[in-house]
Amino acid sequence: MAHTVGCIAIPLMSALARCLEEEAAAIAAAAQRLPGDQVEAALQLLDRCAASRAKLVITGVGKSGIVARKIAATFSSIGLMAIYLNPLDALHGDLGVVAPDDLVLLLSNSGETEELLQILPHLKRRGTARIALVGRVVSSLARGCDVVLDGSVDREVCPLNLAPTASTAVAMAIGDALAAVWMERSGISQEDFALNHPAGSLGKQLTLTAADLMVPVHRLVPLAAATPLAEVIAHLTADGVGACWVARQENPERIHGLITDGDLRRALQNHGPTEWGQLTAADLMTADPITVPGSTLAIEAIERMERNRRKAIGVLPVVDEEECMLGLLRLHDLVQAGLA
Repeated sequence: MAHTVGCIAIPLMSALARCLEEEAAAIAAAAQRLPGDQVEAALQLLDRCAASRAKLVITGVGKSGIVARKIAATFSSIGLMAIYLNPLDALHGDLGVVAPDDLVLLLSNSGETEELLQILPHLKRRGTARIALVGRVVSSLARGCDVVLDGSVDREVCPLNLAPTASTAVAMAIGDALAAVWMERSGISQEDFALNHPAGSLGKQLTLTAADLMVPVHRLVPLAAATPLAEVIAHLTADGVGACWVARQENPERIHGLITDGDLRRALQNHGPTEWGQLTAADLMTADPITVPGSTLAIEAIERMERNRRKAIGVLPVVDEEECMLGLLRLHDLVQAGLA
């Protein structure tokens, strides 16, 4: 496909590639323009904000407001409390969310956005630190801030040089770069990141434990070693768990054995029908089964199940520090949680 400019047909992919290259070039040029002292000053303000457990408040109007929301979401996701503040709402009461120890990042391509300029005196009066991310470093907004980050572009990608395109890409890239460098300086780990992404794959792997996903012990009826076969089958069916645990006679809170559907089938296969009436839980169970502490990460529990060479493990008993039963962790529950 192609589109026509005058009498010349230009392939669409070539046009798209050109626009992407122009935006990439704008970002590269912005990287060269950013003064090192202003970047360092911005990072120090972010460090101070985090150290005092204050907020990063990000504000902007129109397309800059959309970029501001994204930057706020990025910082929140890496552990620095950040919010987007609508400038118009701020002028009508919402400025109350800004505290003296907070840090405000103001986005404006022109540097003359009226709503932001109206906010400035009130931020100064509170003693709140201010960073301007602007397309014109010689502007009213830049003069009213402690730190100025140059987000200027030579022209927009828009053929009319009107729609915010390259300018918003540069502002977004600078916001992302600030977040990435602050993460590196702060030593944010995968575990820290996962705390704010509990529903994501990484978050689940780094936060969900065996205790979080197990069938709790209060839902499981402990069996005695002498429990007859018929009663074992009744428990396997009634509980709907697919496994039963056998308690030690000398300490009923500790596990002596585990009976799964597979254990039951193997026992019936190894004993003739004439012996079935004499079988007990002790004959069916896997004695002293592999167990995991409740604090074990669920992803590690899966590895324990998969590494076992004797037989496939579909259920793991979960125990506390005293080896007392906490519950049963099933492969089925791990799969449902999106971990396997």
